[in-house]
Amino acid sequence: MRKIVFIIASLVLSYTTVSAQEPASEEAMIKYNLFKGDYKSKNYEAAYENWIWCFENTPKLSVNIYKLGVNIAKDRYKKAADADKQAAMELVNKVYEQRIEYYPKDLAKVYSDYADFLIYSKQPDVEVYNKLKKAYQIDPSKMGVKSIYRYFQYVTDEHKESNVQYIFDTYDLLVKAVEKKLNYYATKLDGYSTKVEQGNVLSSKEKSLKKAYENNSKAMGQVVHGLDKIITDLSTCERLIPMYTEDFEANKSNAPWLKSAVNMMYKKKCTEDPLYDTLVEAYVTAEPSPEASVFYAGILVKKNQMDKAREYFLKAVDQESDPYKKADYLYKIAQILRQKGLKTKARTSALEAIKYKRSMGEAYLLIAGLYASSANSCGTSEFEKRMVYVAAQEMAERAAAVDPVNRSRANKYVKSYKASAPDKKAIFTEGLKSGTPYKIGCWINTTVKIP
Repeated sequence: MRKIVFIIASLVLSYTTVSAQEPASEEAMIKYNLFKGDYKSKNYEAAYENWIWCFENTPKLSVNIYKLGVNIAKDRYKKAADADKQAAMELVNKVYEQRIEYYPKDLAKVYSDYADFLIYSKQPDVEVYNKLKKAYQIDPSKMGVKSIYRYFQYVTDEHKESNVQYIFDTYDLLVKAVEKKLNYYATKLDGYSTKVEQGNVLSSKEKSLKKAYENNSKAMGQVVHGLDKIITDLSTCERLIPMYTEDFEANKSNAPWLKSAVNMMYKKKCTEDPLYDTLVEAYVTAEPSPEASVFYAGILVKKNQMDKAREYFLKAVDQESDPYKKADYLYKIAQILRQKGLKTKARTSALEAIKYKRSMGEAYLLIAGLYASSANSCGTSEFEKRMVYVAAQEMAERAAAVDPVNRSRANKYVKSYKASAPDKKAIFTEGLKSGTPYKIGCWINTTVKIP
């Protein structure tokens, strides 16, 4: 009796929520709500009969026929006997194909998920690649974690002997797509961090979402690492410099090409070659953007034109309205200043970056590295020098706490710095007490607790 009442109540609601593409008969609505009810209970076998009726007889009734139905079909494929495997696989394929035909929205994700199934069902690589290529062409930021990595591997394998620039262009777009995802997760995580720091307690739902965003961030960080690993052999300075030299004349006004070339040269630390300066100067002229200003300021720092460099640094940050992009530029400025040995200014820039992006672990790690590199110069005794590592450890711990992407790397630094900090014997010998404040002088000028 309860089920009948539920169906009648659901019918009233469903008439307003199913697609207007197809008039719904009473029979269709009953079967639709029955399969949805069983689906919500995760009883896919019970849901199958009513779902397949809707799928075959009212394919445009609701997008849920495909969003939910694909999991019902996949469940049948997973449980099918060997003799029935082919038919079950074809059903899943048909669900995807009809979804694409009748509801051509969010297709980047659909094609990405479709590719995942093709891999799971051991279909030819060419079919997988075709689906991933369609997803990439529509919107790479909607591709799944595994799909992004897999697609780039396919592209690299196909073009590494014939068109390396195409691989670099694909890499740039995929990294940009990943950054878009990571910034979205960072926005959510920063919001939760702010709430906690203000003395509020996260609800169970918020804790669950926070954990999900952290896991997604970590997975995306692994994707970036994977993309970088694939491209490493193709993007050595020995390979980049002659390639960009040959192509420069034809692309000296091509802003996207220049941006890609400058970023790749910077990433691979090819910045000492004169070609890098030439590329940056052309980039600034072709596209006077905040990012171009940062790179140009880096050249000025290299030439010791610090006042002019500062002007371009400030210009880059002021021009940008997106807080996370501001953070990225400030972090890049900190990297450039660190390379020049300007530790105090590099730290200032890194701290400014953190203000705009609270979860920017790499900025904390940069500061940690600056501290650790100063251990021998920021103290007269062995104990004083070792206490510098405590300050570095504190920065690395902050990175691990706020940034899921860099947490693993940050924890390695924490372990390393902790091993270099004063031990119990050293603390006792100095006549000091664990847990008490200790002032580190030099340019670091900060107070930490004795371990």
